[in-house]
Amino acid sequence: MTAYPAFEDIRSLRTLLTSGKISVPELVAFFAERIDRHNAVSRAFITVTAAEAAEEAATLSKSDLSRTPLAGVPYASKDLIDIAGVKTTAGSRVFHDRIAREDAFVITRLRGAGALSMGKTNLHEFAYGATGENEVYGTCVNAYDTTRLAGGSSSGSAAAVAFGLVPAALGTDTGGSVRAPAALNGLVGLKPTIGRVPTSGIVPYCWTLDHVGIITRTIADSADLLEAISGHDTRDPASVNLPFETYSDALGRGISGIKVGIPADFFFDRCDPQILDALEGVKAHLVQRGAELVPVALPDMEQTRTVSLTVQMPEALSAHSAYLETRGDLYSADFRAGLAVGQCILAEHYVKAKRFIETYRQQTSALFDQVDVILTPATPEIAQKVGTVNIRRDRIDEAIGNAITRYTSFFNMTGHPALTMPCGMHSEGLPIGLQLVGRYFDEKTLFRVAFDIERNAAFSIPLPAVD
Repeated sequence: MTAYPAFEDIRSLRTLLTSGKISVPELVAFFAERIDRHNAVSRAFITVTAAEAAEEAATLSKSDLSRTPLAGVPYASKDLIDIAGVKTTAGSRVFHDRIAREDAFVITRLRGAGALSMGKTNLHEFAYGATGENEVYGTCVNAYDTTRLAGGSSSGSAAAVAFGLVPAALGTDTGGSVRAPAALNGLVGLKPTIGRVPTSGIVPYCWTLDHVGIITRTIADSADLLEAISGHDTRDPASVNLPFETYSDALGRGISGIKVGIPADFFFDRCDPQILDALEGVKAHLVQRGAELVPVALPDMEQTRTVSLTVQMPEALSAHSAYLETRGDLYSADFRAGLAVGQCILAEHYVKAKRFIETYRQQTSALFDQVDVILTPATPEIAQKVGTVNIRRDRIDEAIGNAITRYTSFFNMTGHPALTMPCGMHSEGLPIGLQLVGRYFDEKTLFRVAFDIERNAAFSIPLPAVD
């Protein structure tokens, strides 16, 4: 079977379905075959549920296809997200026998929209890491160069879309775990405002910072998916009860008069020069389209990673304390070491870090009195070789996981919506991405600006030579 329609976006697939050019069972069978053919290399899926998807596909009528923008569309979800009757491994031996009893909130929403789950995707164990390396289920690789990392922790979700195994996938984002791998694979990654999408039914890593995220090919698909999974759920204390929004209404409205904040430092420091050049092209496009660039000063970033980790590790330890007592030997050495750090952090330190986070939120929110969005690179580096430990830039060595998420993790602490998308190709044949950050619950403006950038052919990138 040819690669078509493996790399079509959701809206294009919907046109094929509603026009009758392909049936839902045929589409499911097509992606099932691709998963079977490419998973050994991509390592994208831990559990494949193509048979279940085929059964559901057979029940969809023609009227069902016209009911929602996602009816009949295959998707995948990170293996932290519960699907009733399906194993949720969290990428770990610890959960080798954990069968979900009910659907996570987001799965319930997608099931109600008629979308079809093709399976559960690979990840860095319990989402603890930005490289996606996994000693149990294998390490996901980059679709543009299989000697390179896909990034993490939502590595399998990014690889599944990048390799053309599904048109969209769900992930989680605690420090950039959706946005960074999306950027490294030339895709669109969205972390909505904290509380916009409930985390009910998702294995937690850090309650304060965890967000549900979306990986798609296009901005329009991201908007459609966010419409489908947004909502309120009292089981998630962070969930916010807000009116339904049609995010796709923002697409194509232009950006004249939009004020774009450009950080004065940190977010453009110690960055690959080709990534900086690509961002200059984006800035020029924004100005040409009528937007205004405004210098902004974000909070002091010197202690931000320490603050984030000081909250992450005690919360992760709390989430895993019961399993450590009964299954401690099944954790990887890497994650056990992280949990040991959590044991060494005093309550005083944790409380101080939470107070820092509240200050970051207030200071960052104040910036949106001056601007509508903030623009940064998505990552300071392109995808690195599998096995890379440190990256050296401007005579400074940095752990690869820290580098991958250096520009993304701050916005998990503040909770602002953030989106990454491709904006060019590096000379090494790998995607370059940008990040847009918006005010609370204003994903519409993010989509509006991102869609305008996406429409400029200068920022389009070639498909990976997967086939």
